[in-house]
Amino acid sequence: MTRRALVFAGSTIIAVAGCSVITAPYYAVKDVAQGGAWVVRKSYSIVKGTVHITYTVGEFTFDVIRAPIDWALTHDEIRSIDGLPVKEAIRLGRVKTAPYVVGGRQYVPMSFEASKEYRQEGLASWYGNESGKMTANGEAFNPDGLSAAHKYLPIPTFVKVTNLENRRSIIVRVNDRGPFPSSHNANSGQRIIDLSMGAAKKLDFYGKGLAPVRVEAINVEE
Repeated sequence: MTRRALVFAGSTIIAVAGCSVITAPYYAVKDVAQGGAWVVRKSYSIVKGTVHITYTVGEFTFDVIRAPIDWALTHDEIRSIDGLPVKEAIRLGRVKTAPYVVGGRQYVPMSFEASKEYRQEGLASWYGNESGKMTANGEAFNPDGLSAAHKYLPIPTFVKVTNLENRRSIIVRVNDRGPFPSSHNANSGQRIIDLSMGAAKKLDFYGKGLAPVRVEAINVEE
C-alpha cells in the first residue's frame, strides 16, 4: 500500500481560552499507513495542571485523562500489580504487561510482541456505572468513551471489536483489567472483553448486555 502521509515536525503551543494546546508531530493519513498499521494522531491539552491527551485512530477519538491517585478503581478486586500495592504500581507506571492478582489468582498478561497477533472470538459485556473511578493503568474511566477492559492484553493498547451479530466494528482503547468472575455470576469471568457503555452503544448491544464479538489487535504507528 502506498503511504499517504504528511509529516509535521516539531511541536506547537497555542493558547486557547485559558488552556494550552500542544500539537505533537504526527502522520496525517486518510486510512492506514504502509504495512497496514493504523496511524495514531495525538494532541495534548493542559487545563488547570491536568494533562488531557486526545488520540485519533481513523474515525475514532479517544480522550485520556490521568485520574487523581486517590480515586477508587473500577475493579477494586485487584489486590496487587507486579507484586506491589495497586496504587503504587500505577504511580510507578508498572502495569502495561505486569502480572496482577484477583481473588487469589494471578493473571499474567501477554507480551507486547505476542499481543500483535491477538485474535479471539467470544462474549463481550459492558460496564458504565464507574464514573469518577480509575482504570487499572491510572486513567479516568469514561463510560461514554470507547474503551475496554481485558484480562491479558497489554494496557493501554488499541483493538478492533466486531459484533458478530450485526457486523458493526469499532476501535477501542484497552485501558483496564477484567471482566472477572463475580460473586453472583462465576461465568462472567469467561467473557473475553468488557466494553465501556459508549462502545456497547456503538456496537448496538447496549440493551442486550452481551454480544458475540471478534477482538483483533491492530498495529499502530505514531
